[in-house]
Amino acid sequence: MKNFILFLLAFPISQMIFSQEIVILPHENKTELIWQGGEKSTYSEQWQTELISNVSTPTLQIFRAAPSLNTGTSVIIAPGGGLRVLSINSEGVDVAKWLNTKGITAFVLKYRLLPENDTVLQNETKDDQNASSAMTKKVANVLELATSDGLNAMDYVRSNAKVLGIDPDRIGFMGFSAGGAVTMGVTFNYTKANRPDFIVPVYPWMTVLGTYNVPQDAPPMLIICASDDQYDLAHESIDLYSAWSKSGKSAAIHMYSKGGHGFGMKTQGLPSDNWISRFYEWSLAEKIVVTSQQP
Repeated sequence: MKNFILFLLAFPISQMIFSQEIVILPHENKTELIWQGGEKSTYSEQWQTELISNVSTPTLQIFRAAPSLNTGTSVIIAPGGGLRVLSINSEGVDVAKWLNTKGITAFVLKYRLLPENDTVLQNETKDDQNASSAMTKKVANVLELATSDGLNAMDYVRSNAKVLGIDPDRIGFMGFSAGGAVTMGVTFNYTKANRPDFIVPVYPWMTVLGTYNVPQDAPPMLIICASDDQYDLAHESIDLYSAWSKSGKSAAIHMYSKGGHGFGMKTQGLPSDNWISRFYEWSLAEKIVVTSQQP
């Protein structure tokens, strides 16, 4: 059995104590990647959110739904950031808190990233087309590690479902951009024990995964994206939807005309601001979330 480490961080807020449950996931590194120092946090004016970098130890942060609201459904959330950083709030914590209001328990995954001293990735600038084969190999290595972290997250949540107060048969995986690649990496590599019951790739970065085949027991999938995605992830999303649909698997897609890349939980005054409500509607229709108000 894999070993998981759970610890609590207590922060004084006025006269209250806020406990944060953090699970350290089991991990090993058989690649050439070497991290120096611990993970780092900075606020990006360009991204308008806190960014976490240099993650070498994968963790899950647990956001429990209130007992009075708890539906038993849960979602593991993989923020995006090009495998170099994590957009931890807009594509992580803020998503988890919204899900909690609907009775959905959430887990924000900090998966392993490229060491901070490595250069930018292939999907970030036009000049990246000249990226070296060494960088391509590092990207492949870190994606393999991140996928392993996602699978271990699934193992943890399902094996601890009773303690967490969730249904072991209603555990989903949601990921944004590079986190979408992790979501699909998990989907293409799961076993019966760590198969997600549903997946939600949000503007997923699919080219980094290369060619893929739809699993025979592929879980239901909802894709979210915008046509004006700067990295042309809309077409990758459409191809992914088509692959699921042509294989006779349950698939849905919301493609917004505007929204750009990385909208997450940001407010832009666009229909894409409400994508998470569309996820909730889909989850009700698919009976992924079951509430007392449903017939």
